[in-house]
Amino acid sequence: MGRDGLQKLISQHVWVTDLTHQTKLKALYLHLLRMIFVVGRDLRKGQLNLRAMSLVYTTLLSLVPILAISFTVLKGFGVHNEVGPVLFSLFEPLGEKGAEITLRIIEFVERMKVGVLGSVGLILLLYTVISVMQKIERAFNFIWHISETRPFAQRFSDYLSVILIGPVLIVVSTGISATAMNNSIVKTLVAIEPLGTIIQIGIVVLPIALSITAFTFFYIFIPNTKVKMRSAIVGAVVASVLWKVTGWIFASFVVTSTQYEAVYSAFASLIFFMIWLYLTWLILMVGASVAFYHQHPEYLSYQISERRLSNRVKEKLALLVMGRISTNFYRGTPAWTLEGLAVEVNAPIEAVTVVLALLEGDGFVVKTESDDPTFIPGKPLDTTPVSELLRAIRESDELDYVGLDAFIKNAEVEKLAEGIENSVASALKGIMIKDLVSSDIEDDLSLKPVPINSVR
Repeated sequence: MGRDGLQKLISQHVWVTDLTHQTKLKALYLHLLRMIFVVGRDLRKGQLNLRAMSLVYTTLLSLVPILAISFTVLKGFGVHNEVGPVLFSLFEPLGEKGAEITLRIIEFVERMKVGVLGSVGLILLLYTVISVMQKIERAFNFIWHISETRPFAQRFSDYLSVILIGPVLIVVSTGISATAMNNSIVKTLVAIEPLGTIIQIGIVVLPIALSITAFTFFYIFIPNTKVKMRSAIVGAVVASVLWKVTGWIFASFVVTSTQYEAVYSAFASLIFFMIWLYLTWLILMVGASVAFYHQHPEYLSYQISERRLSNRVKEKLALLVMGRISTNFYRGTPAWTLEGLAVEVNAPIEAVTVVLALLEGDGFVVKTESDDPTFIPGKPLDTTPVSELLRAIRESDELDYVGLDAFIKNAEVEKLAEGIENSVASALKGIMIKDLVSSDIEDDLSLKPVPINSVR
């Protein structure tokens, strides 16, 4: 069987099969195969690798400033000495080199006195921390097909909260587990069966549970979109398993890599450190991809394709979206969210994002400032022509330096183009955005909606 025949067989077995007509076990099996295929395809395309490598260098530049702020916060709680054990557990696969790197980092952090930096130095320190968090968010947003980052004010507050509160929670959780294991009562219970076996299992499970919790937090908080808890946990479980397996393999590699030390000498530790950082970020990216595909199974497709919208599709989708937003506005019901609109019009969330960005850019809709943004009309619905909306959509991809007037004049073409424009204008004459409102509430349009200007 040739390569084409094998691909056809895989396609028929994995992709053509309708999951709705399969048993739960087989449907789960095929769904798992599809997810493995698309995540592997994303890795082969190289974008995840490039972003992981980019974050390695960002981490090297920002690790000490981030730890300096965290160290200062932890010092206020009197638990700053716990930073070392946390870092050592992170770099444990590096073996002795991990301990050496941890000591060097702690030395750098202790030398950096945040209190004596001055206002300019402190601002630069915070800027470094926030910029690296923004870069991480952009990497996650790429995976989730989100083009917008958080507004600056929200970015500042959210990122600073993570930097200030995150280390405290990590140290507290690891401290509780360490204290529990060294407690005299726990040691006594270990000697009593079956409690001893249960406690031993707990000792093994607890670090995994903590890593799953940490990954879940990352997958829920960092992307600029609403991530379902279940999807985040699925991605976190995959990332935690990969973390443990990769750590074990990498530790074995480091132990048997004495020949590299002879070649690279003092640089060997730095090289291994950078490789481990790369693997860490790559595992984080893979887990995020799994979470995305779990939440959006409509992206599980065999063919690799860039999702581009034709003008015809954008026009129809814009009319549907504007109609749904206007309908809820007249009804006085809660405004639509991005995810809600995507489900309502049965379109990929990425396509709805593109159309909403166009509508928002031309003022047809306004996005509310909240944790879960909603969309409301931005112009008076009863006096804004539909033709104006369609013109904005049609002209959205026109380049500033290539307009209609840049081309040569041709009488036949000009006449035909003018006829098309006149036909469209004639068909849309007198039709306002209000006319897109669902017919089931047309009788209630006498109810006065809230004026747009007061909402904005």
